[in-house]
Amino acid sequence: MSGLQRTCLVLLIIGGINWGLIGFFRYNLVAAIFGGAGSALSRLVYGIVGLCALYCLTILFRPNEGLERERETQTR
Repeated sequence: MSGLQRTCLVLLIIGGINWGLIGFFRYNLVAAIFGGAGSALSRLVYGIVGLCALYCLTILFRPNEGLERERETQTR
């Protein structure tokens, strides 16, 4: 897994935790840290997390390289 993929996954996990906090406790951690949900910094963070989610779709639909090698070995 590349560094970009790991970074995107970490940001998605942080985003998921934030949504969990919003859903269960009505507390928006990103907004609390960056000055409100409508602030430029909060919107930037939300946008970056959204872009990471789109990028991670490529990970979801990429074939597992380890499984591909195992299948090749079994067919020989």
